Amino acid sequence: MSPASKTAAPAALPGQPAPHDLLVNVPRLVSAYYSGRPDPSVPAQRVAFGTSGHRGSSFDNGFNEWHVLAISQAICDYRSQKGIDGPLFLGIDTHALSTPAFNSAVEVLAANGVELMLSQDDEYTPTPAVSHAILVYNRGRSSGLADGIVITPSHNPPESGGFKYNPPNGGPAGTDITSAVEAAANGFLANGLQGVKRLPLAQALQASTTHRHDYLNTYVEDLAQVLDMDAIRDVPIALGVDPLGGAGVHYWTAIAERYKLSRLTVLSQEVDPTFRFMSLDWDGRIRMDPSSPDAMHQLIALKDRFGIAFACDTDHDRHGVVAGSSGLMQPNSYLAVMVDYLYTHRPGWPAAAAVGKTVVSSRMIDRVTQRLGRRLYEVPVGFKWFVDGLVDGSLAFGGEESAGATFLRRDGTAWTTDKDGIVPALLSAEIAARTGRDPGERYAELTQALGRPVSDRVDAAATVEQKKRLSNLSPAQIRSTELAGEKIVEVLSHAPGNGAAIGGVKVVTENGWFAARPSGTENIYKIYGESFQGREHLARILEEAQQVVDGALAAP
Repeated sequence: MSPASKTAAPAALPGQPAPHDLLVNVPRLVSAYYSGRPDPSVPAQRVAFGTSGHRGSSFDNGFNEWHVLAISQAICDYRSQKGIDGPLFLGIDTHALSTPAFNSAVEVLAANGVELMLSQDDEYTPTPAVSHAILVYNRGRSSGLADGIVITPSHNPPESGGFKYNPPNGGPAGTDITSAVEAAANGFLANGLQGVKRLPLAQALQASTTHRHDYLNTYVEDLAQVLDMDAIRDVPIALGVDPLGGAGVHYWTAIAERYKLSRLTVLSQEVDPTFRFMSLDWDGRIRMDPSSPDAMHQLIALKDRFGIAFACDTDHDRHGVVAGSSGLMQPNSYLAVMVDYLYTHRPGWPAAAAVGKTVVSSRMIDRVTQRLGRRLYEVPVGFKWFVDGLVDGSLAFGGEESAGATFLRRDGTAWTTDKDGIVPALLSAEIAARTGRDPGERYAELTQALGRPVSDRVDAAATVEQKKRLSNLSPAQIRSTELAGEKIVEVLSHAPGNGAAIGGVKVVTENGWFAARPSGTENIYKIYGESFQGREHLARILEEAQQVVDGALAAP
């Protein structure tokens, strides 16, 4: 959903090239990583796993060397407790803090005797390549299982750092794991890192337990198992891709060469930790978000040059698709197109496999799923909720509103259990090749048959206490019987698919809905809204939703 209702920066900035004075000072950032000391009595400086790991900046002591050393030791201890003694696949993206964090993690992991799998030639490693490597290694094994770490803050601004753990199921760690790792890591911080084992970096890299793994070619070679690469090769339109300076920067050329995709143009292979080549996002900040019209301004401007163009975020677990017929697709729109296409073009998939979506994803997906005769599996925000279903085949597809998705191999087995931006991006070309229509045209057909939704998202600042109140909002507190003139048919505090708490509420009518929840990674709350009756109806939904949230935040 587009953040159109957010308080924006001056009108001249969004979508424009980043001015020099907004670029991060990389030497100062890295220096702060090593010199900063977090105070565990300050909540913002503690280790805190949100929906996608621990994130922060070294400028405010939110992500520095002590955090990484403490988290790495906590993961080593967790592995020992659970008997996880296979290799650990370690990947990093192109953020400035990722390489220092990588070095710190290697020092601890090697000191603990972990069998480390580092990328060949120090290649950057997309999140899906790590998840894929874990699943491939563990296939058919019941012991000696592998797990992984991805050092990335995803699409967040250049001064950000991030650290994420993926257990042997290949997906993002669940709260049962992250809460234990978080508590242990904060214990190490409080005790001045006492108990953290560490080797000098040079010694850690030369340890007998440190190995090299060819993530790039292993992943690229396997793509034909999840996509119809022959169809993509023969697609009769020009394709363009912008890696946005991210971890997959060298993967695209390798894909084009391996599968002879002569129509695929890789627009840039530049890596620059300031990300100076990005267009500014909605708030005037640099953010590598492939679903943002402002951040994607330069690629959208090339719409007439390519039949389809696409991009991925910094760790390549999110996708953005620019269709020649319609421009940049909203994430929800393309999720619906993918579901509609995949469940009718994958005969090897389990006949009973459900469609996975988050509670704040479009109800267009619900309507497509119903028309397909499939079961909908609706879960809270967070890709971790899809992992078990993807592993056992009860889910064939999992998608979330922020342009994250993955789906099964063509034979119905798991491909990745974390988000994969590369595969959905390439799928847009398969769709065009197999159906003769680009994803924008396919979505237009869906709206003619099933209705045309409009959606938006409002973000606003919230304190930790306000976020807590909002996350505890219950259906009993929603006293209205109508929303924007329609009867309320459902008020949810738990997801229908798995019964897990959504950390807020979702209010549903026949033709619209809103959901209100606090962010898991920032001090903001989010109100999502959607209507199948137009912009005016959507505005009423969001206005009434705001009243509900204001009441919850004002409660004593």
